Amino acid sequence: MGDARPSGAVAESRRPCFRSSRKDPVILGPGDFATVDPGCPPSPVPVDWGVVEAWLGVRLPREYKALAERYGSVEFGEFLTIPAPCVQDGVFDYGDWLGRTHREARIAAQAVADGERPLVHPAPGGLLAWGVSHGDDILFWDTSVSDDPDAWTVVVHHCGAVPGSGLRPWHAYDLTMTGYLRHTVRDGWETPDPPGPLMGPLPGTLARPEDLTSARPWPPPTPVPPRLSGAERRLALETGTGLDALRLLCPPPPRPYLGDGTWEGLFTELGTRLPGEYVRVMEVYGAGIWSDWLRFHTPLRTGEPRFATHVHETLDAYRSLKKHHPEYHPLTCWPEPGGFLPFANSIDGDYLGWLTEGADPDAWPLVFWPRHADQEPPLEGGLVDTLLAWLRGRLVTPGLCVLIEDEYDDPLDSAEFESWDDRAHW
Repeated sequence: MGDARPSGAVAESRRPCFRSSRKDPVILGPGDFATVDPGCPPSPVPVDWGVVEAWLGVRLPREYKALAERYGSVEFGEFLTIPAPCVQDGVFDYGDWLGRTHREARIAAQAVADGERPLVHPAPGGLLAWGVSHGDDILFWDTSVSDDPDAWTVVVHHCGAVPGSGLRPWHAYDLTMTGYLRHTVRDGWETPDPPGPLMGPLPGTLARPEDLTSARPWPPPTPVPPRLSGAERRLALETGTGLDALRLLCPPPPRPYLGDGTWEGLFTELGTRLPGEYVRVMEVYGAGIWSDWLRFHTPLRTGEPRFATHVHETLDAYRSLKKHHPEYHPLTCWPEPGGFLPFANSIDGDYLGWLTEGADPDAWPLVFWPRHADQEPPLEGGLVDTLLAWLRGRLVTPGLCVLIEDEYDDPLDSAEFESWDDRAHW
């Protein structure tokens, strides 16, 4: 960042300083101040710009379209990747890249104060991504500048600002794409016009991204019919309750996996029954992982690792932590009265269980033990209500994975359950 040259950059011969701003027409393209790398030459792919622009809902700058038509996706200056609309199976999809990049940008922008927070496409006038650096800086067009895309200027979301450089996390430049790229290959003596901290200096090279060996034209995604009707969606996300709503929101597997034992056998081994709501949920869904994060242990496996084995290993670890850091581990451990009895964990090492308060398991409150946060009081709802609130994006507690981070996130997309079989560790 700043004027730090990435590793491998080479000095360029002196060039006249080129200015490109929204006041000046674009008179050059990147091919006029950069040369093709003969070791990995770019490989253009045909683009149907009418289809691409219809999908985006905006026209794109002519300088970008000319670059894509002439070179395809390019690695510029050994540091910036500028994707063209293309696809390569298992490697890159232009639409997926834009969607993921814009989602991450909207989430990052939530840290910006109101009134200064940038809008991101598809919001009208939102930032539209066109490139990414090896340091994960994202380069955008500011589409609010003008109705004419050829006048769009550059905003860079820098991952790390250099102290004293004047670089801001969301840095706006009065430069079009070509003007910005031209300044990245400046000589050390050149002062950017208009001034401001920039990437580079970079070598003036154009190469094919190494992983895009067989890219082909990008087709926009085929619309997928909604899984639920409008009425079903309201039940799943708003008004529905109980297992019926959970089934709508997150369809259970056709054959839930519980293990080869019986509930009575488990209760006998533990010396206690478990809450009836937990048993009902498990008989519908079985053991598995919710939304790629929360793992419900296999309850009825008779071989190792058994449910009781996971419980004892977890509680042994908790007791050890409590011994050395009691201020961070206030829970007692089952089978002590009111002790913590875990039945699920997360991929991040958090645990969900009950506080075994009283003789009636159906009255035991749920509690979440976060790995990287302070212990909170017990959760307010039962297991089904807790799962519904979490999957709907309404349950917020320290350490719990946030599934709905972006205004465009659809809970129906993240509400998933993957069933296990007898090969699963958990």
